[in-house]
Amino acid sequence: MNELHRCQLCPRLAAYRFEQKSRFPDYHCLPVAGFGAADARLLIVGLAPGLHGANATGRPFTGDASGQMLFEMLHKYGFANQPWSRSGDDGMRLVDCRITNAVKCLPPQNRPSGDEIRQCNPYLRDEISQLHPAAVILALGAIAHRSVLRALALPQNGMRFQHLAEHPLSAKLSLIDSYHCSRYNFNTGRLNRSMFEQVFKNIVGLLR
Repeated sequence: MNELHRCQLCPRLAAYRFEQKSRFPDYHCLPVAGFGAADARLLIVGLAPGLHGANATGRPFTGDASGQMLFEMLHKYGFANQPWSRSGDDGMRLVDCRITNAVKCLPPQNRPSGDEIRQCNPYLRDEISQLHPAAVILALGAIAHRSVLRALALPQNGMRFQHLAEHPLSAKLSLIDSYHCSRYNFNTGRLNRSMFEQVFKNIVGLLR
């Protein structure tokens, strides 16, 4: 945790964090660590902290629109004790689940560079190494998908991102893909409630 908070590997992101801290002094404005048990059977990997979400609260998907549907589904399928999460001290507790991001720092325009994604990958690799051996990893979006494969040193061209695709990563570890639960994807119809709910039905099936 402390090592992550001190991270300066990406000068652009470090400078952007400092800039946002001057604008929003009460915000977290540091790298955002994963949330939930390290040895969980479900790991959810997003893209990066949102400006007024995780960058503000210090917890992945907490306080932003992307988290609304995510936490609702986690609660419905038994992975969270409540269907909403607005602040780091709101009582949210994950059940056999961990949430993290491929990039731990807020990127300008929510677009990390390729180098920044690669620089941050060892943190994701460490999180994956601590999961339950028979875990399922949910990748929210193509960048998260590719980051998981990179963390496991698996070829990118062998397993392409596709909504609802399931990929065996090892004898017991699995990856399932979903479009990111962003407000943009819901507003444009790329993702809807039934599509996202099917993702969690499939996850429960894999874990059984």
